[in-house]
Amino acid sequence: MSPRKMRLVVNNIRGKKVGEALSILRYTKNEAGSWLEKLLLSAIANWEYKLDGAESADDYNLIVKTVFVDEAAMLKRFRPATHGRAARIHKRRNHVTLIVENKVPLERDLAPVEEAKG
Repeated sequence: MSPRKMRLVVNNIRGKKVGEALSILRYTKNEAGSWLEKLLLSAIANWEYKLDGAESADDYNLIVKTVFVDEAAMLKRFRPATHGRAARIHKRRNHVTLIVENKVPLERDLAPVEEAKG
């Protein structure tokens, strides 16, 4: 899928809460919506795994902090054309980067900081 088509959907979910972003992606008619939905579910699962499974993403207000689409290497193919010529076909691909962040601070982040004595 071309990066241009993917960016149309990505712009709709940037900065939204995860639940809202999932519902937007689920009901988007674009094919990019299903790909981004899988990516967002994977990001949520990675966030939960990072916390050793002790916390659930439902308890925190996860938001889509950063999401952007970059171009990847283009596949170049040829198709037969009239008069023995060949027409080029560019199959565009992309890389998507998605970062989720929690709005509610974790308990480990709220631990008291010891003051340096000396």
